[in-house]
Amino acid sequence: MKALVLIGGFGTRLRPVTYSVPKQLIPIAGKPMLYHVLDLLPPDVEEVVLATGYKADLIDAYVRAHPPRWPVRTVPEAEPLGTGGGMRNAGDGMSDPFFLLNSDVIAAADLSALARRQSTTGGIGAMALAEVDDTRPYGVAALAEDDRITGFVEKPEPEAAPSHWINAGLAVWRREVLDRIPDGRPSSFEQEVVPYLLDRGLYGFRLFGFWDDAGTPDRLLRSQRLLFDAGRGGKGGLPPGASGNGPVATMSGATAQGASFGKYVTLGPGAVVEPGAHVENSVLMDGVRVEREAVVAGSILGPQSRVRAGRRISGQVLGERAEG
Repeated sequence: MKALVLIGGFGTRLRPVTYSVPKQLIPIAGKPMLYHVLDLLPPDVEEVVLATGYKADLIDAYVRAHPPRWPVRTVPEAEPLGTGGGMRNAGDGMSDPFFLLNSDVIAAADLSALARRQSTTGGIGAMALAEVDDTRPYGVAALAEDDRITGFVEKPEPEAAPSHWINAGLAVWRREVLDRIPDGRPSSFEQEVVPYLLDRGLYGFRLFGFWDDAGTPDRLLRSQRLLFDAGRGGKGGLPPGASGNGPVATMSGATAQGASFGKYVTLGPGAVVEPGAHVENSVLMDGVRVEREAVVAGSILGPQSRVRAGRRISGQVLGERAEG
């Protein structure tokens, strides 16, 4: 099987960081978000195709410099095409069936079992479903016998929802779905194509591990906590010469001699936390500097940004080369 990973959108909810970096390359728990998604794939996947849009050149350069364990090919789009258009644009040579993954989903999921679900039912697709309490931000699946999906209700109130199981952004589809997508124009796969596939047999695959959408600052930091708690946070521990709790994922060249840490921190490549500074529940991207006696909590600091000595920032998102 091959896998098609959708890397679209502009990351507007994570601005100003995403003015310079696509959200899929923001590191959480020690590696870019995209690589946590790729970690879900079975080792025998033949090829991963990245359907890229915004800042496609940066994603292409990163995967070339840091190759995953699977062969990876990037297929950029010249203009935004939506989920459907992106699939059609990058779908040449897809396997039958193929994995379809959203690039900002942080989850515990057995994708081999998902593939078996599709194969066993013989339907056109199998879609991972995550259970949520608040259904209002999501498309909610209506489920029949054997978890066959009969429809989706968009953003219902919880008491009116047909279930509390939502599209988790992980699926297996037969290749023929690509032929159902309009060619040469933007389209939404979920809204324009999926409703017309339901009679071919689309089945749910319930996830009982953790799941989150890392598309907002709060959710990104929550996703980082989930990954650390599941033991998927790099080496964890504390940087050499630092004190505190951790876990801290220390990427190449980062230093924090004499600093202290609370839980759940990523120090990106070359980040520096000076003596007496304290960091907790945050992501510091490459080249960030936190000066002496500063405090950073619940924040995302973009590349080369700086927190001045003695300053305290909490719940902030700093863009590239910004000062806090």
